[in-house]
Formats: sequence, C-alpha cells, structure tokens
Amino acid sequence: MLTKSGQKLAEAIKKAIDDHVVTNAEYEEIYNIALEDGTIDAHERILLQEFKNMIADKTIKRVP
Repeated sequence: MLTKSGQKLAEAIKKAIDDHVVTNAEYEEIYNIALEDGTIDAHERILLQEFKNMIADKTIKRVP
C-alpha cells in the first residue's frame, strides 16, 4: 500500500537519484520524511534500503 508519506519519501529519493548527489541536509530530510508519521511502513523500509544501497555503491554520492 502506497502511503502519502511513502510517496513523499519516494519523491525525495528520486531527486537524489536524479542529481546523483545527496547533501547531509537532504539525507536528514529523507529520514525525517520516513519518520514524520511515527511509523516506517514496508514500502518506506524498501525505499530506504534501496537508498542506502545506492549510497554504498556510489550511485548517489553523499556530500556535506
């Protein structure tokens, strides 16, 4: 089930993918979006894991 916060999270992650860069502020914002409703649902969990994997394999570069 796609939630409103899940959609917002997907959009924030897509921006990082499109830019190939995520700043520390954007990184924090992505996690705050996931946590804003008090629950990380299954869809959000998958999105966050994919996001972490893209940072780990340097598809997305994390910058200050």
